[in-house]
Amino acid sequence: MSGPRLEVLDGWRGVSILCVLAAHLLPMGPKVLQMNAMFGLLGMSLFFTLSGFLITSFLLKDPPVSDFLVRRFFRILPLAWLYLALALTLAGASADTWLSHFFFYANLPPVHLVTLTEHIWSLCLEMQFYLGIALLFALFGVRSLLLLPLLALFFTGLRVTDGVYASSISYYRMDEILAGCTLALLVQHRSDLRVLAWLKKIPQWPLLLLLLVSCHEQGAALNYLRPYLAALLVGSTIVNPASTLATLLNRRVLVYLATISYALYVIHPLLAHTWLGSGDVIVKYLKRPLLFAVLFVLAHISTFYFEHWWIARGKMMANKFKTA
Repeated sequence: MSGPRLEVLDGWRGVSILCVLAAHLLPMGPKVLQMNAMFGLLGMSLFFTLSGFLITSFLLKDPPVSDFLVRRFFRILPLAWLYLALALTLAGASADTWLSHFFFYANLPPVHLVTLTEHIWSLCLEMQFYLGIALLFALFGVRSLLLLPLLALFFTGLRVTDGVYASSISYYRMDEILAGCTLALLVQHRSDLRVLAWLKKIPQWPLLLLLLVSCHEQGAALNYLRPYLAALLVGSTIVNPASTLATLLNRRVLVYLATISYALYVIHPLLAHTWLGSGDVIVKYLKRPLLFAVLFVLAHISTFYFEHWWIARGKMMANKFKTA
């Protein structure tokens, strides 16, 4: 995957992190309108769609499972563990809390997340997904990926049965990743060209509006369709890169945001709990430009120096496993 397709995915990732940062750090309107919650759900649904799409696209190439896991672990763990060590030390967390965070099950009942790590639920979900799909892939090979759409429907059915519109518990959000997996099977595997032709014809702006409604509590049962609306929207821009929406996503600033998005996501809550995020409402938001400046500098350094080094080590180790 390259060219316009890749740029569109980077664009969506940039939009995703902007939505999350806005939801966590900015007032998006009167509280009664619940706009912050809506933008948070929008950002994460797009992120999970992209994650499922990219992971499944990679696995469709039938790589060794060790290659997949090593690359993912070296991408995620160094910064996550560094942040967790700092955050849990500041929180004076118990041994059980440390264990649940470092092994990424802190978002499962009984939830062990603390104030500075509430956002880590998404990393827990990601890591659980990586291990699950790696096990499935190791046991049954590439064909096992065809089970992913069925698993998506299963987890959505669980949400419907339990009446859960949104949650940070893995089994109530896994369908968002699996919807992205399903999209990859359709786009990359090209199992049915008629489906791709239909996807290309979907009116993107009305679909975006539906997705926004599905991210709001007042969207009611439409919330259950959020994973699939997000996947359809992303998919429509992949197969139709010349569309107006796809063109808007092909911006250098969004590509840059996509590049540093992981560091932005992991680091930002800690800064919000320092002097940069303190004070009454007026003082706090007067400091926001400074907070964002510090956040972006730290994220840039983390991405291009700290994380880059670890990612390179991961690629080297994965290549050694291939030749062993």
